[in-house]
Amino acid sequence: MEILVTGCAGFIGSHLTKKLLQDGHQVIGVDSLSDYYDVSLKKDRLKQLVHPQFIFVQNDVSNEQQMKKLFEDHAFDRVIHLAAQAGVRYSIDHPESYIQANILGYFTLLECCRHHHIAHFLYASSSSVYGGNKHYPFSEEDHVDHPMSLYAATKKSNELFAHSYSSLYKLPTTGLRFFTVYGPWGRPDMALFKFAKNILNNQSIDVYNYGEMLRDFTYVEDIVEGITRLMDQIPQENEAWYEEGCHTSESFAPYRVVNIGRNQPVKLLDFIETLEKELGKKAEKNFMPLQKGDVPNTFSNTENLQKLVGFIPETSIEEGIHQFVQWYKEYYQIEEALYEQH
Repeated sequence: MEILVTGCAGFIGSHLTKKLLQDGHQVIGVDSLSDYYDVSLKKDRLKQLVHPQFIFVQNDVSNEQQMKKLFEDHAFDRVIHLAAQAGVRYSIDHPESYIQANILGYFTLLECCRHHHIAHFLYASSSSVYGGNKHYPFSEEDHVDHPMSLYAATKKSNELFAHSYSSLYKLPTTGLRFFTVYGPWGRPDMALFKFAKNILNNQSIDVYNYGEMLRDFTYVEDIVEGITRLMDQIPQENEAWYEEGCHTSESFAPYRVVNIGRNQPVKLLDFIETLEKELGKKAEKNFMPLQKGDVPNTFSNTENLQKLVGFIPETSIEEGIHQFVQWYKEYYQIEEALYEQH
C-alpha cells in the first residue's frame, strides 16, 4: 500500500516507518523537524530510513496548502498520524504549541482525509486521556472526561473530532491510546533517556511522587506491531450499536479507540533499579512531589486489542531496557565526551 506517516522522524514514527518499509509498503513520511528536542537525533533517525520506497517531506501538518498538495499528489491507502507536540509538563508553560500542532494540525489531516476518501485514518491518542480516572486497569469503556493536562485535553479532543468525521463523512478512524512508550531512538525528554544520561554523567535523577508511581511501560516495537496489525482492521458502521450493552470504544459510525499497552504496570523504583543494573551504576535519587499534570498510575486493559488483532505486547522491562541501553551506548560512543551536551 501507499501509506502516509506523519511524524516520521519522531520516536514511534521512525520505528513504524521502518517496519512498514520492511513489510513492502511505500511510505511518504512528513515531519516538521521541530526543535522541541535535539533535531540531530531526528535527522539520524531519518538516515535509518533510506529506502527506494520511502519519500521524506519536511512540512508542518498544520500547513493547509502543503498538506492539500501532498494528498493531491498521492493516492494514500492509509494515513497514520503521529505528528504532535508531545510532553505533559511542557504543555503547562507552552499551551500555544499544543493548539497549533495537536488541534489545528490534526484538523488539517482530517479535512484532507475526508476530501480524498481515505480508507482508514489512524492517529495517536494517549493513555493521558484517562486523566483522573482511578478505575484500574484503564479500559476504553471508561469515561475520559477529566484530563489532567492540556496535552491530554488535546488528545481527547482528537478522539471527539474523529468521531464527528466518522459520523458525518463516514471516514473510518482508529484512535491509538499509547501507554508510556520506551526503547531505542527514544525521546530525550522522557524518563528512561533522562535517567540514563544523568546516571552516566554522575548526576542525580528526579524521581517524582517520591517514587510512588506505576507506569505501564510499553516497548516501542510492540507499539508498532499493534499499529500495523490494526491498519487493516477498518471500523465499520454498526446500526445495532444503539442496543443495550453497546461499547463506548466503538460507535454506530466507523469509529474506534484502542489501548496499546503492556498490561503490566511497573513500580517506578523497580524500573530505575533495572536501569541501574543494566548500566552497572547506581543512581543518586532526588525525590520530589508529583508534578502538576501528571497522574500517579497508568495501567492498560488490552482485551480489546487482543480481540481485534490477537496481539498483546510482551517485551519485558528487562529486555526493553537492555535494548535501549545498547542503542544509547552505541549511538553516543563517538561523542562520549559530549554526554553533558546531550
